[in-house]
Amino acid sequence: MPNSVQCEVNNCTYWGSGNNCTADAIYVVSHTGRQASETKETDCNTFKPQNL
Repeated sequence: MPNSVQCEVNNCTYWGSGNNCTADAIYVVSHTGRQASETKETDCNTFKPQNL
């Protein structure tokens, strides 16, 4: 994983020091069911909540 993938979701299992994503891969989908035309139409399906 490139170290340039940033994440500010600090309750994600893959959230690392310096707001870096530590996941092996990133999976982003369109939540509208069709091709996304704006950022707000996408979701990160890589997100996994931390076990707190």
